[in-house]
Amino acid sequence: MTEYAVRAEGLSKRFWLHGERHTSLKQRVVRGKLPKGREFWALRDASFDIERGTTFGLIGQNGSGKSTTLKVLAGIYRPTSGKVVVAGRVSALLELGAGFHGDLTGRQNIRLNGAILGLSGRQVSAAMDKIEDFAGIGEFIDLPVKIYSSGMFVRLGFAIAVSLDPDILMVDEVIAVGDVEFQRKCFDHLFDLRKRGTTIVLVTHSLSLIRDMCDRAMWLDHGRIRQLGPAAEVGDAYLADVNEREMHAIHVAEGQLPAPSASTRLGSGEVRITSLEFLDADSRATPVLLAGAPCTIRMHYIAHEPIRHIIFGIRFMHESGAIVAEPNSGRLGTWSVEAGEGYVDLVIDELPLQPATYQVSTTIVDRGHIFDSADREFDLHVRGHGYQEPGLTRMPGVWREPVAGTGAATVPGAIQEDVRAKQ
Repeated sequence: MTEYAVRAEGLSKRFWLHGERHTSLKQRVVRGKLPKGREFWALRDASFDIERGTTFGLIGQNGSGKSTTLKVLAGIYRPTSGKVVVAGRVSALLELGAGFHGDLTGRQNIRLNGAILGLSGRQVSAAMDKIEDFAGIGEFIDLPVKIYSSGMFVRLGFAIAVSLDPDILMVDEVIAVGDVEFQRKCFDHLFDLRKRGTTIVLVTHSLSLIRDMCDRAMWLDHGRIRQLGPAAEVGDAYLADVNEREMHAIHVAEGQLPAPSASTRLGSGEVRITSLEFLDADSRATPVLLAGAPCTIRMHYIAHEPIRHIIFGIRFMHESGAIVAEPNSGRLGTWSVEAGEGYVDLVIDELPLQPATYQVSTTIVDRGHIFDSADREFDLHVRGHGYQEPGLTRMPGVWREPVAGTGAATVPGAIQEDVRAKQ
């Protein structure tokens, strides 16, 4: 029988938004009661279960209701309607300085938070060294937390949350405030807690974290559940929706393709690139291409006279400044073009570029002679599509399953002989 750490049924949370507030007793007496204000439903009719020992992710745009949901589950907010049952001791890290008293030292706040969680003084003392070591804030542990930086707040808050052996850990995306080293330390510890059977509820904008760490996920959209299910499926659906909305936002009107600036053109000018067009797998113009998906990059040109020997080239520069790729048509020899308008296509079976914004340059040359050159005059937006790997490009290749019993046979012979000689 499946055991649940959290069960929510028809969960809703309403807030009243007031445009005007009384700031004194005199205003309250003179002006009387203010209008009730406009109601805002941060969460509406949400029903879901979180199995014990699993990691559950909450994703969605800013303002979608993720943090409100987490605070309702943690008992900070009372639901307007519906009910939630939480089985086990909850430890939550929801925002910077939550539960801290500014005038108390870090050590005193550890004891205060432990008491709030229902732990005895002996239990807190037993965990004190572990918390201090994990936080890594040194002598600041004995100074008032009101002088802490945001990073120190996160370090101490996270150390307390994970070191007091919670049954259920709820974390909002405050870890992102810490430095890279501490973030890695946090995620390593989260994986360790997961192995030990701690139930984790995580609010994050990182889809890679959703895929790598979460068992199930819930996508919230304007306070309502948009999708609930396996983490990878929900993450992919959310990413597809984000891509679609971005395409609508930056879509270029038909017939107004991005064109290079004449003021930065180089070359003799007998033939010029007039615009660059990006086509998806269905040959439809799009301002956004998907990593790993089929696409076509179409270079439109105008030739003022016939050209008998010509090579088209294109360069992709990552937003970091690194040149990622520079393909050209020269591998097929030289082409000829007639006077007038035309286009040439670079057809790509699987776009190897990873999600980022790339600056694109174009060239038309012939054996060292430059007809046209437009340096970084185009922008290419590449967005995620399915599973994403780290790095600037996707490495083509096929993984094969491990083959047992190979051992040293997989090591090249020369290396094996060298190893035997050293022995």
